[in-house]
Amino acid sequence: MKLSAPIYQLKRRAKLLARDEKIPLHTALDRIARDEGFAGWSLLSARVATCATASEMLSQLSDGDMLVLGARPGHGKTLLGIRLLLDAIRDGRKGVFFTLEYNEQETRERIRSLEGETSDLGNALEIVTSDEICADNIVRYLADAPRGTVAVIDYLQILDQRRDKPELSAQIVALQKFARQTSVILAFISQIDRTYDPESKPLPDMQDIRLPNKVDVGLFSKACFLHEGKARFQAIARRAD
Repeated sequence: MKLSAPIYQLKRRAKLLARDEKIPLHTALDRIARDEGFAGWSLLSARVATCATASEMLSQLSDGDMLVLGARPGHGKTLLGIRLLLDAIRDGRKGVFFTLEYNEQETRERIRSLEGETSDLGNALEIVTSDEICADNIVRYLADAPRGTVAVIDYLQILDQRRDKPELSAQIVALQKFARQTSVILAFISQIDRTYDPESKPLPDMQDIRLPNKVDVGLFSKACFLHEGKARFQAIARRAD
């Protein structure tokens, strides 16, 4: 969906609306977003952030990378993951979406929100929806994947939600080893802790990843964090073997 004006102009329009009608700025922003076809401003800004960030991010990823995509709910982390996969497919790579959150129909709807009804690009995306998704399942599925394949796991914090699955730290170690050996890129959509305060810093970082079960964040090599239409991509120092 194309915006009627650049996002900075929409923000300016919202500020004028808030001043003229004496309403809170967040109410004015949501009204502008609805006029643009979005349920709220956070969804509009998330869409802008994902479209601008994914193609830039793909060019900065290397074979074997372990990537974290982190944001609070409604700020675009899932859309960013899907956009990354679509850009990978556009680049001639294989793209796989492992999701414990959505069924295939819901995922296809999100693809259409990014690509439109007439695009066939999403048909090449492989979507895996199963309660069995875990490190072993991912490794088996990607065993024959070509170098440079991009896989997105949705999401990090529920890989070990079933008691019959290994603890999360062990799964991440296994997946890092697999990524390095096969040159597959693994991206993990991640929740951000509720204690994150955008008033103290505009974007979350690695310290804000919600980890109910301990994981060595040094196992990841890259990260991208989103909030209110802003994004920051960063490299992470690899953990010594």
